[in-house]
Amino acid sequence: MRATTVPAVRDMHGNGPSAHEAKVVHMNERQGSLSGLSPDEAKEFHGVFVTSFTAFMAVAVLAHILAWAWRPWGWHGSEASLVDGVKVAVLQLLPVLT
Repeated sequence: MRATTVPAVRDMHGNGPSAHEAKVVHMNERQGSLSGLSPDEAKEFHGVFVTSFTAFMAVAVLAHILAWAWRPWGWHGSEASLVDGVKVAVLQLLPVLT
């Protein structure tokens, strides 16, 4: 956990304790938040996170749709499934490996 020293205003004028006697305050104690972010910073981070996650999911869904169109997978009775392609590749490699 990161700690910082927070001198009081009077310390800057030399009326209070010296800098090495200043109280060490942890970030989450000073901010009152588990993450240490202010409410505005947390809202901004949340917005960036949601936008990034939505964009990532859109790309992933598009990739799955394109992969399904290229080589359907699953038990639907099609001969062009990815599992059949792997079986053919293994059967072709067996004579080479033995």
